[in-house]
Amino acid sequence: MEQYIIKGGIPLTGDVDISGAKNAALALVAAAIMTDDKVVIDNLPDVRDINVLIQAIEGIGARVVRRDANCVEIDSSTISSVRVDYEYIKKIRASYYLLGALLGKYHKAEVALPGGCNIGSRPIDQHIKGFKALGAEVEIDHGMIMTEAKELIGNHIYMDVVSVGATINVMLAAAMAEGKTIIENAAKEPHVVDVANMLNSMGANIKGAGTDVIRIRGVEKLHGTEYSVIPDQIEAGTFMFAAAATRGNVLVKNVIPKHLEAITAKLLEIGCCIEEYDDAVRVIGPEELKATHVKTLPYPGFPTDMQPQIAVTLALSTGTSVVTESIFENRFKYVDELTRMGANIKVEGNSAFIVGVEKYMGAEVSAPDLRAGAALVIAGLAAEGFTTVDDIVYIQRGYEKFEEKLRGLGARIEKVSSEHDAQKFRLKAV
Repeated sequence: MEQYIIKGGIPLTGDVDISGAKNAALALVAAAIMTDDKVVIDNLPDVRDINVLIQAIEGIGARVVRRDANCVEIDSSTISSVRVDYEYIKKIRASYYLLGALLGKYHKAEVALPGGCNIGSRPIDQHIKGFKALGAEVEIDHGMIMTEAKELIGNHIYMDVVSVGATINVMLAAAMAEGKTIIENAAKEPHVVDVANMLNSMGANIKGAGTDVIRIRGVEKLHGTEYSVIPDQIEAGTFMFAAAATRGNVLVKNVIPKHLEAITAKLLEIGCCIEEYDDAVRVIGPEELKATHVKTLPYPGFPTDMQPQIAVTLALSTGTSVVTESIFENRFKYVDELTRMGANIKVEGNSAFIVGVEKYMGAEVSAPDLRAGAALVIAGLAAEGFTTVDDIVYIQRGYEKFEEKLRGLGARIEKVSSEHDAQKFRLKAV
Protein backbone atom coordinates (compact mmCIF):
# COMPACT_ATOMS: atom_id res chain seq x y z
CA MET A 1 0.00 0.00 0.00
CA GLU A 2 1.46 3.35 -1.04
CA GLN A 3 1.92 6.11 1.52
CA TYR A 4 3.57 9.50 1.82
CA ILE A 5 6.42 9.97 4.24
CA ILE A 6 7.25 13.57 5.09
CA LYS A 7 10.08 15.27 6.96
CA GLY A 8 8.43 18.47 8.13
CA GLY A 9 9.52 21.86 9.39
CA ILE A 10 10.73 23.29 6.06
CA PRO A 11 9.04 26.48 4.74
CA LEU A 12 7.82 25.95 1.17
CA THR A 13 9.41 28.37 -1.31
CA GLY A 14 9.34 28.76 -5.08
CA ASP A 15 6.82 28.47 -7.94
CA VAL A 16 4.16 25.85 -8.58
CA ASP A 17 2.02 25.33 -11.71
CA ILE A 18 -1.63 24.48 -11.10
CA SER A 19 -3.29 21.75 -13.19
CA GLY A 20 -6.70 21.80 -14.86
CA ALA A 21 -9.73 21.67 -12.56
CA LYS A 22 -10.70 18.07 -11.77
CA ASN A 23 -14.33 18.98 -11.01
CA ALA A 24 -14.70 20.83 -14.32
CA ALA A 25 -12.83 18.19 -16.33
CA LEU A 26 -15.13 15.36 -15.16
CA ALA A 27 -18.18 17.18 -16.51
CA LEU A 28 -16.37 18.20 -19.72
CA VAL A 29 -15.42 14.58 -20.50
CA ALA A 30 -19.09 13.63 -20.07
CA ALA A 31 -20.21 16.54 -22.28
CA ALA A 32 -17.79 15.39 -25.00
CA ILE A 33 -19.89 12.26 -25.67
CA MET A 34 -22.88 14.40 -26.74
CA THR A 35 -21.63 14.77 -30.32
CA ASP A 36 -20.54 12.30 -33.00
CA ASP A 37 -17.73 14.68 -33.98
CA LYS A 38 -14.31 14.60 -32.37
CA VAL A 39 -13.78 16.65 -29.20
CA VAL A 40 -10.32 17.59 -27.98
CA ILE A 41 -9.93 18.51 -24.30
CA ASP A 42 -6.65 20.10 -23.22
CA ASN A 43 -5.25 20.97 -19.74
CA LEU A 44 -6.92 17.80 -18.45
CA PRO A 45 -5.49 16.79 -15.06
CA ASP A 46 -3.85 13.36 -15.14
CA VAL A 47 -5.55 12.07 -11.98
CA ARG A 48 -7.34 8.86 -11.06
CA ASP A 49 -10.92 10.20 -11.21
CA ILE A 50 -10.46 11.48 -14.77
CA ASN A 51 -8.78 8.27 -15.91
CA VAL A 52 -11.60 6.15 -14.45
CA LEU A 53 -14.23 8.27 -16.24
CA ILE A 54 -12.31 7.91 -19.51
CA GLN A 55 -12.29 4.12 -18.98
CA ALA A 56 -16.05 4.28 -18.39
CA ILE A 57 -16.79 6.05 -21.69
CA GLU A 58 -14.43 3.66 -23.51
CA GLY A 59 -16.46 0.86 -21.90
CA ILE A 60 -19.61 2.03 -23.73
CA GLY A 61 -17.79 2.32 -27.06
CA ALA A 62 -16.21 5.78 -27.25
CA ARG A 63 -12.73 5.96 -28.78
CA VAL A 64 -10.26 7.98 -26.72
CA VAL A 65 -6.79 8.92 -27.97
CA ARG A 66 -4.35 10.46 -25.51
CA ARG A 67 -2.35 13.09 -27.38
CA ASP A 68 -0.29 13.53 -24.20
CA ALA A 69 -0.79 13.18 -20.44
CA ASN A 70 -3.03 16.27 -20.33
CA CYS A 71 -4.79 16.20 -23.70
CA VAL A 72 -7.36 13.72 -25.02
CA GLU A 73 -9.29 13.35 -28.25
CA ILE A 74 -12.73 11.78 -27.79
CA ASP A 75 -14.69 10.21 -30.66
CA SER A 76 -18.17 9.18 -29.50
CA SER A 77 -19.58 8.20 -32.89
CA THR A 78 -18.84 4.57 -31.96
CA ILE A 79 -20.85 4.50 -28.69
CA SER A 80 -22.93 1.30 -28.70
CA SER A 81 -24.45 1.22 -25.22
CA VAL A 82 -26.07 3.63 -22.75
CA ARG A 83 -25.43 1.32 -19.79
CA VAL A 84 -22.37 2.26 -17.73
CA ASP A 85 -21.09 -0.64 -15.62
CA TYR A 86 -20.82 -0.45 -11.85
CA GLU A 87 -17.18 -1.57 -12.10
CA TYR A 88 -16.13 1.98 -13.02
CA ILE A 89 -18.79 4.05 -11.37
CA LYS A 90 -18.45 2.83 -7.81
CA LYS A 91 -15.05 4.53 -7.80
CA ILE A 92 -16.11 8.11 -8.54
CA ARG A 93 -18.97 10.41 -7.68
CA ALA A 94 -19.10 12.53 -10.83
CA SER A 95 -19.98 9.52 -12.98
CA TYR A 96 -23.54 10.79 -12.66
CA TYR A 97 -22.73 13.38 -15.37
CA LEU A 98 -22.97 10.50 -17.83
CA LEU A 99 -26.69 10.35 -16.98
CA GLY A 100 -27.33 13.89 -18.22
CA ALA A 101 -25.04 13.51 -21.24
CA LEU A 102 -26.48 10.16 -22.40
CA LEU A 103 -30.06 11.23 -21.69
CA GLY A 104 -29.51 14.47 -23.63
CA LYS A 105 -28.08 12.71 -26.67
CA TYR A 106 -29.75 9.27 -26.72
CA HIS A 107 -32.85 9.96 -24.57
CA LYS A 108 -31.84 6.98 -22.44
CA ALA A 109 -29.23 6.22 -19.80
CA GLU A 110 -28.45 3.53 -17.23
CA VAL A 111 -25.75 4.43 -14.75
CA ALA A 112 -24.84 2.82 -11.41
CA LEU A 113 -25.38 4.90 -8.29
CA PRO A 114 -22.13 6.78 -7.79
CA GLY A 115 -19.38 6.39 -5.20
CA GLY A 116 -16.56 8.80 -4.33
CA CYS A 117 -15.40 10.18 -0.98
CA ASN A 118 -17.53 9.39 2.06
CA ILE A 119 -17.92 12.97 3.31
CA GLY A 120 -21.65 12.86 3.93
CA SER A 121 -25.00 12.62 2.23
CA ARG A 122 -24.94 13.78 -1.38
CA PRO A 123 -28.44 12.97 -2.62
CA ILE A 124 -29.26 13.01 -6.31
CA ASP A 125 -32.91 14.03 -5.82
CA GLN A 126 -32.36 17.39 -7.57
CA HIS A 127 -30.85 15.61 -10.60
CA ILE A 128 -33.90 13.31 -10.78
CA LYS A 129 -36.30 16.23 -10.33
CA GLY A 130 -34.61 18.03 -13.25
CA PHE A 131 -34.72 15.00 -15.56
CA LYS A 132 -38.40 14.43 -14.78
CA ALA A 133 -39.18 18.09 -15.46
CA LEU A 134 -37.67 17.63 -18.95
CA GLY A 135 -40.02 14.70 -19.58
CA ALA A 136 -37.88 11.72 -18.60
CA GLU A 137 -38.97 8.78 -16.51
CA VAL A 138 -36.51 7.85 -13.77
CA GLU A 139 -36.24 4.56 -11.88
CA ILE A 140 -33.72 3.28 -9.36
CA ASP A 141 -33.36 -0.50 -9.40
CA HIS A 142 -30.63 -2.77 -8.02
CA GLY A 143 -28.23 0.15 -7.58
CA MET A 144 -28.77 1.47 -11.14
CA ILE A 145 -30.38 4.78 -12.09
CA MET A 146 -32.36 4.28 -15.29
CA THR A 147 -33.79 7.23 -17.13
CA GLU A 148 -35.59 7.37 -20.48
CA ALA A 149 -37.63 9.90 -22.46
CA LYS A 150 -39.55 9.66 -25.74
CA GLU A 151 -38.61 13.30 -26.16
CA LEU A 152 -37.04 15.94 -23.94
CA ILE A 153 -39.00 19.19 -23.65
CA GLY A 154 -37.60 22.35 -22.07
CA ASN A 155 -39.13 23.43 -18.75
CA HIS A 156 -38.81 25.87 -15.86
CA ILE A 157 -36.86 24.11 -13.09
CA TYR A 158 -36.31 25.50 -9.60
CA MET A 159 -33.52 23.82 -7.62
CA ASP A 160 -34.58 23.32 -3.98
CA VAL A 161 -30.94 23.49 -2.91
CA VAL A 162 -27.91 24.89 -4.68
CA SER A 163 -26.30 21.82 -6.27
CA VAL A 164 -23.33 21.96 -8.64
CA GLY A 165 -23.88 18.38 -9.82
CA ALA A 166 -27.60 18.81 -10.48
CA THR A 167 -27.09 22.17 -12.23
CA ILE A 168 -24.51 20.65 -14.61
CA ASN A 169 -26.50 17.45 -15.16
CA VAL A 170 -29.72 19.28 -16.05
CA MET A 171 -27.73 21.64 -18.29
CA LEU A 172 -26.31 18.63 -20.16
CA ALA A 173 -29.73 17.00 -20.56
CA ALA A 174 -31.41 20.27 -21.62
CA ALA A 175 -28.77 21.30 -24.20
CA MET A 176 -30.56 19.31 -26.93
CA ALA A 177 -34.08 19.34 -25.47
CA GLU A 178 -36.87 20.91 -27.51
CA GLY A 179 -37.62 24.52 -26.56
CA LYS A 180 -36.38 26.59 -23.65
CA THR A 181 -35.21 25.50 -20.20
CA ILE A 182 -34.73 27.85 -17.27
CA ILE A 183 -32.79 26.63 -14.21
CA GLU A 184 -33.41 28.81 -11.15
CA ASN A 185 -31.33 28.76 -7.96
CA ALA A 186 -28.53 27.34 -10.10
CA ALA A 187 -25.02 26.81 -8.75
CA LYS A 188 -22.55 29.55 -9.76
CA GLU A 189 -19.24 27.66 -9.41
CA PRO A 190 -16.51 28.29 -12.01
CA HIS A 191 -16.84 24.73 -13.33
CA VAL A 192 -20.56 25.30 -14.07
CA VAL A 193 -19.43 28.22 -16.27
CA ASP A 194 -16.72 26.06 -17.84
CA VAL A 195 -19.21 23.35 -18.85
CA ALA A 196 -21.59 25.95 -20.32
CA ASN A 197 -18.70 27.51 -22.26
CA MET A 198 -17.65 24.16 -23.73
CA LEU A 199 -21.23 23.23 -24.64
CA ASN A 200 -21.63 26.63 -26.31
CA SER A 201 -18.42 26.03 -28.26
CA MET A 202 -20.11 22.78 -29.44
CA GLY A 203 -23.13 24.74 -30.71
CA ALA A 204 -25.34 24.84 -27.60
CA ASN A 205 -27.25 27.99 -26.62
CA ILE A 206 -26.74 28.54 -22.88
CA LYS A 207 -26.87 31.93 -21.19
CA GLY A 208 -26.50 33.01 -17.57
CA ALA A 209 -24.00 30.40 -16.32
CA GLY A 210 -22.27 31.90 -13.29
CA THR A 211 -25.53 33.52 -12.12
CA ASP A 212 -28.41 31.87 -10.27
CA VAL A 213 -30.60 31.74 -13.41
CA ILE A 214 -29.41 29.75 -16.44
CA ARG A 215 -31.37 29.90 -19.70
CA ILE A 216 -30.95 27.15 -22.27
CA ARG A 217 -32.48 27.05 -25.73
CA GLY A 218 -32.24 23.49 -27.01
CA VAL A 219 -30.46 22.79 -30.29
CA GLU A 220 -30.86 19.80 -32.63
CA LYS A 221 -27.27 18.64 -32.51
CA LEU A 222 -23.86 19.50 -31.15
CA HIS A 223 -20.57 19.52 -33.07
CA GLY A 224 -16.92 18.92 -32.21
CA THR A 225 -14.68 21.43 -30.46
CA GLU A 226 -11.24 21.96 -28.95
CA TYR A 227 -11.43 23.17 -25.39
CA SER A 228 -9.04 23.86 -22.49
CA VAL A 229 -10.05 23.14 -18.87
CA ILE A 230 -9.92 26.03 -16.37
CA PRO A 231 -7.26 25.93 -13.62
CA ASP A 232 -8.14 24.05 -10.43
CA GLN A 233 -9.08 26.55 -7.70
CA ILE A 234 -8.99 23.81 -5.02
CA GLU A 235 -5.49 22.63 -5.94
CA ALA A 236 -4.40 26.29 -5.98
CA GLY A 237 -5.98 26.89 -2.56
CA THR A 238 -4.27 23.78 -1.16
CA PHE A 239 -0.83 25.11 -2.13
CA MET A 240 -1.76 28.58 -0.82
CA PHE A 241 -2.59 27.16 2.62
CA ALA A 242 0.52 24.96 2.52
CA ALA A 243 2.56 28.15 2.07
CA ALA A 244 0.77 29.74 5.03
CA ALA A 245 1.07 26.73 7.36
CA THR A 246 4.80 26.26 6.69
CA ARG A 247 5.49 30.05 6.86
CA GLY A 248 6.70 29.82 3.28
CA ASN A 249 6.74 32.03 0.19
CA VAL A 250 5.05 30.41 -2.84
CA LEU A 251 4.03 31.77 -6.24
CA VAL A 252 0.98 29.79 -7.37
CA LYS A 253 0.90 30.00 -11.19
CA ASN A 254 -1.70 29.26 -13.90
CA VAL A 255 -4.70 30.38 -11.84
CA ILE A 256 -7.67 32.72 -12.23
CA PRO A 257 -7.34 35.00 -9.17
CA LYS A 258 -11.05 35.91 -9.32
CA HIS A 259 -11.92 32.26 -8.54
CA LEU A 260 -9.70 32.39 -5.43
CA GLU A 261 -11.15 35.51 -3.77
CA ALA A 262 -12.81 33.71 -0.82
CA ILE A 263 -9.56 31.81 -0.14
CA THR A 264 -7.39 34.92 -0.52
CA ALA A 265 -9.64 36.89 1.86
CA LYS A 266 -9.15 34.31 4.64
CA LEU A 267 -5.38 34.14 4.10
CA LEU A 268 -5.23 37.92 4.50
CA GLU A 269 -7.31 37.67 7.71
CA ILE A 270 -4.87 35.18 9.25
CA GLY A 271 -1.91 37.47 8.53
CA CYS A 272 -0.53 36.31 5.17
CA CYS A 273 0.87 38.71 2.61
CA ILE A 274 -0.79 38.23 -0.81
CA GLU A 275 0.42 39.51 -4.17
CA GLU A 276 -1.95 39.08 -7.14
CA TYR A 277 -0.93 38.98 -10.78
CA ASP A 278 -2.95 38.35 -13.98
CA ASP A 279 -2.62 34.56 -13.74
CA ALA A 280 -0.75 33.98 -10.49
CA VAL A 281 -0.97 34.60 -6.73
CA ARG A 282 1.95 34.81 -4.30
CA VAL A 283 1.35 33.77 -0.68
CA ILE A 284 3.87 34.69 2.01
CA GLY A 285 3.18 33.09 5.39
CA PRO A 286 3.70 35.22 8.52
CA GLU A 287 5.83 34.25 11.51
CA GLU A 288 2.65 34.21 13.58
CA LEU A 289 -0.73 33.14 12.14
CA LYS A 290 -3.88 34.80 13.47
CA ALA A 291 -7.17 33.07 14.32
CA THR A 292 -10.37 33.64 12.34
CA HIS A 293 -13.84 32.20 11.76
CA VAL A 294 -14.96 30.59 8.50
CA LYS A 295 -18.17 29.04 7.21
CA THR A 296 -18.33 26.96 4.03
CA LEU A 297 -20.86 28.16 1.48
CA PRO A 298 -21.66 27.64 -2.21
CA TYR A 299 -19.56 29.77 -4.59
CA PRO A 300 -18.64 32.62 -4.27
CA GLY A 301 -18.46 31.67 -0.58
CA PHE A 302 -15.61 29.72 1.03
CA PRO A 303 -15.44 26.27 -0.65
CA THR A 304 -16.26 23.14 1.35
CA ASP A 305 -13.37 21.48 -0.52
CA MET A 306 -10.99 23.91 1.22
CA GLN A 307 -12.35 23.39 4.74
CA PRO A 308 -9.81 20.77 5.96
CA GLN A 309 -6.90 22.81 4.56
CA ILE A 310 -7.89 26.01 6.40
CA ALA A 311 -8.60 24.06 9.62
CA VAL A 312 -5.11 22.52 9.56
CA THR A 313 -3.64 26.01 9.15
CA LEU A 314 -5.83 27.62 11.83
CA ALA A 315 -4.81 24.91 14.31
CA LEU A 316 -1.32 26.51 14.16
CA SER A 317 -2.58 30.07 14.73
CA THR A 318 -2.64 32.17 17.87
CA GLY A 319 -6.08 32.22 19.52
CA THR A 320 -9.37 30.42 18.95
CA SER A 321 -10.96 29.83 15.53
CA VAL A 322 -14.32 28.38 14.54
CA VAL A 323 -14.83 26.45 11.29
CA THR A 324 -18.47 25.79 10.38
CA GLU A 325 -19.31 23.22 7.69
CA SER A 326 -22.64 23.96 6.02
CA ILE A 327 -22.39 21.63 2.99
CA PHE A 328 -21.34 18.10 4.06
CA GLU A 329 -21.93 16.66 7.52
CA ASN A 330 -19.05 14.14 7.58
CA ARG A 331 -16.27 16.51 6.71
CA PHE A 332 -14.49 16.53 10.10
CA LYS A 333 -13.24 12.94 10.00
CA TYR A 334 -9.65 14.18 9.76
CA VAL A 335 -9.83 15.85 13.19
CA ASP A 336 -8.93 12.64 15.09
CA GLU A 337 -5.86 12.22 12.88
CA LEU A 338 -4.82 15.84 13.39
CA THR A 339 -5.25 15.51 17.16
CA ARG A 340 -2.61 12.76 17.09
CA MET A 341 -0.23 15.39 15.72
CA GLY A 342 -0.97 17.72 18.64
CA ALA A 343 -3.88 19.82 17.36
CA ASN A 344 -6.46 21.10 19.86
CA ILE A 345 -9.80 20.77 18.06
CA LYS A 346 -13.25 20.02 19.42
CA VAL A 347 -16.09 19.22 17.03
CA GLU A 348 -19.65 20.06 18.07
CA GLY A 349 -22.33 19.40 15.47
CA ASN A 350 -21.25 21.06 12.22
CA SER A 351 -18.63 23.33 13.84
CA ALA A 352 -15.02 22.76 14.84
CA PHE A 353 -13.64 24.88 17.69
CA ILE A 354 -9.89 25.23 17.22
CA VAL A 355 -7.45 26.46 19.85
CA GLY A 356 -4.15 27.15 18.13
CA VAL A 357 -1.00 25.27 19.14
CA GLU A 358 2.62 26.24 18.58
CA LYS A 359 3.50 23.26 16.38
CA TYR A 360 2.50 19.81 15.17
CA MET A 361 4.52 16.70 15.97
CA GLY A 362 5.02 14.10 13.23
CA ALA A 363 2.81 11.00 13.50
CA GLU A 364 1.27 8.18 11.49
CA VAL A 365 -2.08 9.31 10.07
CA SER A 366 -4.61 8.07 7.50
CA ALA A 367 -6.33 10.12 4.80
CA PRO A 368 -10.12 9.73 5.27
CA ASP A 369 -10.95 11.42 1.94
CA LEU A 370 -9.42 13.47 -0.88
CA ARG A 371 -9.26 16.99 0.60
CA ALA A 372 -8.66 15.85 4.19
CA GLY A 373 -5.78 13.76 2.87
CA ALA A 374 -4.20 16.82 1.26
CA ALA A 375 -4.74 18.74 4.51
CA LEU A 376 -2.92 16.04 6.52
CA VAL A 377 0.00 16.34 4.09
CA ILE A 378 0.06 20.10 4.85
CA ALA A 379 0.13 19.25 8.57
CA GLY A 380 3.04 16.89 7.97
CA LEU A 381 4.93 19.58 6.05
CA ALA A 382 4.52 21.97 8.99
CA ALA A 383 5.22 19.36 11.69
CA GLU A 384 8.38 18.64 13.61
CA GLY A 385 9.85 15.26 12.66
CA PHE A 386 8.47 12.57 10.36
CA THR A 387 4.83 12.09 9.34
CA THR A 388 3.43 9.12 7.45
CA VAL A 389 0.14 9.53 5.55
CA ASP A 390 -1.67 6.29 4.66
CA ASP A 391 -4.53 5.73 2.16
CA ILE A 392 -3.06 8.24 -0.30
CA VAL A 393 -5.18 6.66 -3.04
CA TYR A 394 -7.74 9.33 -2.03
CA ILE A 395 -5.24 12.14 -2.64
CA GLN A 396 -4.24 10.70 -6.02
CA ARG A 397 -7.89 10.90 -7.10
CA GLY A 398 -7.69 14.68 -7.32
CA TYR A 399 -4.11 16.01 -7.24
CA GLU A 400 -1.75 15.62 -10.18
CA LYS A 401 1.91 14.92 -9.30
CA PHE A 402 1.24 16.16 -5.77
CA GLU A 403 4.49 15.01 -4.18
CA GLU A 404 6.53 16.14 -7.22
CA LYS A 405 5.08 19.64 -7.05
CA LEU A 406 5.72 19.83 -3.30
CA ARG A 407 9.31 18.67 -3.77
CA GLY A 408 9.70 21.48 -6.33
CA LEU A 409 8.92 23.86 -3.43
CA GLY A 410 11.59 22.32 -1.21
CA ALA A 411 9.40 19.84 0.68
CA ARG A 412 10.96 16.60 1.92
CA ILE A 413 8.25 14.16 0.83
CA GLU A 414 8.39 10.73 -0.80
CA LYS A 415 5.79 8.26 -2.02
CA VAL A 416 6.81 4.85 -0.66
CA SER A 417 5.32 1.36 -0.87
CA SER A 418 7.40 -0.54 1.69
CA GLU A 419 8.89 -0.07 5.14
CA HIS A 420 12.32 -0.52 3.55
CA ASP A 421 11.73 2.52 1.28
CA ALA A 422 10.39 4.51 4.24
CA GLN A 423 13.47 3.69 6.31
CA LYS A 424 15.74 4.69 3.43
CA PHE A 425 13.95 8.06 3.22
CA ARG A 426 14.27 8.62 6.98
CA LEU A 427 18.01 7.96 6.92
CA LYS A 428 18.50 10.24 3.91
CA ALA A 429 16.33 13.06 5.33
CA VAL A 430 17.98 13.27 8.76
